[in-house]
Amino acid sequence: MAELRLKPDLRDRLGEVENPHSQVARFGLDQSLKLDAGVELAPFQIAYQTYGTLNSARSNAVLICHALTGDQHAVNVHPVTGKPGWWETMVGSGKPIDTDRYFVICPNVVGACMGTTGPASINNKIGRPYGLDFPVVTIRDMVRAQAMLLDHLGIDMLFAAAGGSMGAMQVLQWAVTYPERVFAALPIAGATRHSAQNIAFHEVGRQAVMADPEWRGGRYLAEGTNPRRGLAVARMAAHITYLSDAALHRKFGRRFQDRAMPTFSFDADFEVESYLRHQGSSFVERFDANSYLYLTRAMDYFDLAADYDGVLAEAFRGTKTRFCVVSFTSDWLFPTSESRAIVHALNAGSARVSFAEIVTDKGHDAFLLDEPELFAIVRGFLGSAGAARGLTG
Repeated sequence: MAELRLKPDLRDRLGEVENPHSQVARFGLDQSLKLDAGVELAPFQIAYQTYGTLNSARSNAVLICHALTGDQHAVNVHPVTGKPGWWETMVGSGKPIDTDRYFVICPNVVGACMGTTGPASINNKIGRPYGLDFPVVTIRDMVRAQAMLLDHLGIDMLFAAAGGSMGAMQVLQWAVTYPERVFAALPIAGATRHSAQNIAFHEVGRQAVMADPEWRGGRYLAEGTNPRRGLAVARMAAHITYLSDAALHRKFGRRFQDRAMPTFSFDADFEVESYLRHQGSSFVERFDANSYLYLTRAMDYFDLAADYDGVLAEAFRGTKTRFCVVSFTSDWLFPTSESRAIVHALNAGSARVSFAEIVTDKGHDAFLLDEPELFAIVRGFLGSAGAARGLTG
């Protein structure tokens, strides 16, 4: 990789892309991933973490599907940021997704940047990062890759699949594409298709990245630059959508940041401005700009009913998977109406489904936060599903 002449921070990031601090499943030229874009990806790899122990019957596996800016480090300390895993509130010993009882698998999705093949990965044909030569991927492509990972691990059927936001999209896609492989599904704060408003927000973020002169047409890794400013702005804009007005007011209001009076400048006078700038600057340390383009586009393309003449119920017709759908009252990114549409389609398809709308002012990100009612619902759902599945211990 010396020929790339990368700056140290970019070289370190590329090292995590190619040789991550996690388990890796590698698939050769004879194990290609067939993509919705009409091409085959090979060779490729999937980085993943596991927690807990797989039982002798191989019947206690729980797949955790991460959201847009997440990765495989759900419970362990993140190797780049040094921060705790993104779902330590939910997963772990004695937690609702109990690693003393379940074997938890959390893979990094295709197109991402923490060890699973994506636009920052080396294209073996040219010896340089793919950049925009990487094929566009979909949520279904992510799920196909995860199914290959499960085959690699010798797991025929998941006890459960769980995730929020983009993770919920993957959970729903699993239940539709591989219904015989998912006993229980837990989509949280999700939808069966991306709304026009959400596509619009994503486009603003993508344009911010591509307008950064350091983006270099997506070739920044090979050219030794980094579109930090554009990606930071994209993160700032997106982060606002993860919160609610009430949560922003409760946390920041109109309070000034370390001052009593305005500076009459464009400095970060307000606490909320400083917070967003911090979110943007910290995000660019762990995420690849092109991956942000690819994963937001995958969410935009997601439409579970598209293959069923627009009739969502047909996607779930005859499914034996048990579902628990959860939404939050203050989530305006994936509002409760989207979850109700899922429930109505599941009812029309004669599926087993329970539904909960949790009252909270924490917004879309509530699934990542300390939300006792959510914990109780998840624990109860998995407990009853486990009894039906015959899991003990």
